[in-house]
Amino acid sequence: MRLYAQTRARRCRQVLADLIAAVLVAVAVWFALAVHDGIMLLAEPGRTVEDAGGSLASGLGDAGDAASNVPLVGGILKKPLQSAAEAGNGLSDAGQSMQDAVGRVADLTALVLIVVSVAIVLALWLPPRVRWIRRSARIRGLLDTPGGADLLALRALTGPVRDLATVAVPPEGLAAAWRRADEQVIGELSRVALRQAGLRP
Repeated sequence: MRLYAQTRARRCRQVLADLIAAVLVAVAVWFALAVHDGIMLLAEPGRTVEDAGGSLASGLGDAGDAASNVPLVGGILKKPLQSAAEAGNGLSDAGQSMQDAVGRVADLTALVLIVVSVAIVLALWLPPRVRWIRRSARIRGLLDTPGGADLLALRALTGPVRDLATVAVPPEGLAAAWRRADEQVIGELSRVALRQAGLRP
């Protein structure tokens, strides 16, 4: 199985197409990661809320512990401060939940962008490459079968006329020479068909 053509022009086009496909995939991944980072900026308020809630809860918890040391009314003073500290913890949890939600959205968006972009690039690039690989294998196999050169010559006759310029016989006499089974003409025409497919004899 041959992955690239043997003729220089077609091989250069194939290599260029492969490079363009690789660059497009790399750009798609880079863009998706940039979008991910942009979305993650929305998590900054959540971090601020989490830090503020944690600091508030810690401060109120310390104040409650200190108030509990006050004689007679320490327990009474500690209870509302503990409730306020729990509210601060709730605020901190809300900030964390916001960060988690933004992170999930960023991850999902980046994944979708990468999958869709790579799928589009593969849909445009892969079918022609696979078609060429299969066709070149068929043509190579045809050349090795009895009568295969005749079929390749017929293929050249039905192809572009400009490709027949390399054959020694004038274009108007090629069909007659092919019908006569002129081995030299059939050989030259089969070589033309191989060149059209990007292969060498």
